Amino acid sequence: MATLKSSVNGAGSSVAIIIPSKPASLTVTYQDLLAECSSFQRKLAAIGITRGSPVSIAVVNSYEFIVSFLATSWQRATAAPLNPAYKQDEFEFYIDDIKSALVLVPRGAYAANAPSVRAAKRFNATIAECYWDAAKKEVALDVKDLGQLKGAKKSAVLDPQPDDVALVLHTSGTTSRPKVVPLTHRNLTRTMKNIQNTYQLTAKDRTMLVMPLFHVHGLLCALLAPLYCGGSMVVPSKFSASDFWQDFITHGANWYTAVPTIHQILLKNPAPSPMPEIRFIRSCSSPLSPTVFHQLEEKFKAPVLEAYAMTEAAHQMTSNPLPPAKRKPGTVGLGQGVEVKILNDAGDELPQGGEGEICIRGENVTKGYLNNATANAGAFTKGGFFRTGDQGKKDEDGYIIITGRIKELINKAGEKISPIELDNVITSHPAVAEAVSFAIPDELYGQDIAVAIVLKPAAKLTQEELKNWVSEKLAKFKIPKKVYFTEVMPKTATGKIQRRIVAETMQKQEAPKAKL
Repeated sequence: MATLKSSVNGAGSSVAIIIPSKPASLTVTYQDLLAECSSFQRKLAAIGITRGSPVSIAVVNSYEFIVSFLATSWQRATAAPLNPAYKQDEFEFYIDDIKSALVLVPRGAYAANAPSVRAAKRFNATIAECYWDAAKKEVALDVKDLGQLKGAKKSAVLDPQPDDVALVLHTSGTTSRPKVVPLTHRNLTRTMKNIQNTYQLTAKDRTMLVMPLFHVHGLLCALLAPLYCGGSMVVPSKFSASDFWQDFITHGANWYTAVPTIHQILLKNPAPSPMPEIRFIRSCSSPLSPTVFHQLEEKFKAPVLEAYAMTEAAHQMTSNPLPPAKRKPGTVGLGQGVEVKILNDAGDELPQGGEGEICIRGENVTKGYLNNATANAGAFTKGGFFRTGDQGKKDEDGYIIITGRIKELINKAGEKISPIELDNVITSHPAVAEAVSFAIPDELYGQDIAVAIVLKPAAKLTQEELKNWVSEKLAKFKIPKKVYFTEVMPKTATGKIQRRIVAETMQKQEAPKAKL
């Protein structure tokens, strides 16, 4: 991030950020951004924020988020972005877990006694409202409750070091208590370089930032990597399908990165006319079905590049490359600045095409979870490779094919069935918009297959019709036993599908019924 600070400093009067608010948008140059971050850093230092101070940021995508995040990391403190839509109990968990010294909240949150404020008060964290003050043309740090920083000494303004922890994020916690992932300036800088190299980003590129900045996807690929390259971004407060293309075209964006859910929403809406020149569309954080891949390329006339990432790797690990190199639907491409190996349970590499655990090693990978010796003991191989928990293989060109989370594979009488394979096949049915497969208990087989289905508007399909259709595509043992029809697929705040949550939600329903 010290390198990023130099990049910001060197980009001068070129545009860095556009906030497309109404009635007027805010355009920020690199020169403005550097001055604002330096000013905010001094404000943080003045209340005692120093090396290692955890700072929770509970504001929406905005200029104030960007400034507060950068200033916090430059002050050698640790930024901890949080979903501003959390309930009080959720805020309490995260604030307590990292012992937040300061919680940044939106303007008006303190007077409203918002959930984030109540949670911060419980743990005596300092509370400050953080917002763009249009009258003063600055990002305000309005301290409402000094909390634990009361009487703290003013800190010097510091310079970040490569091994300082710049960012902490929690894993999604699908199988256990969420783990804390510390990411250093070195980790983040390596990912920025990797992303720049993968997509050949330059100062001429402008992205439409639609992923939430409390998630590593939006933070690293859509914010930090473009800043590192001297590029720019359009930053609405949230994703809106009705505003997306208008903002994209008005402000001259030429690429975007998103989860498949957002791609599918855009596919359901009218395409812009005339079509802007889109250099590439990136998909990450959840599997992209080949069907949606082809629909995107056909509708938006741009190469679709699926990537593979996780929090522990400071986001990106692999990606399909830009043309003229091959991009392969159904794969997540090649390692990007990291070593990728397919290993067996003993930590030995499998031959080409062998299916095992996807493991990675690189400068972007965390050294280990915070205060969790048990998790760290099982997270790395004897050779220092991080175990992703994903099962996969390499094809004949070395492209990675993910076959599922190891704990999510369906084990039907000893047959290991990939839920991702099933999802991809079922979503190719002309009536199906979304499909999520998962294991259900079975007395005879141990586990059997269920699938949750969202149909396209006005489409009709019965359980038996779907089963018969699948039987023509896949082996008999892969035919789902149960089909659940739902109007909305359960997803996380970032649009990510967690099979465990889908399975729990569907099985709480009554016995599956055909949708007629």
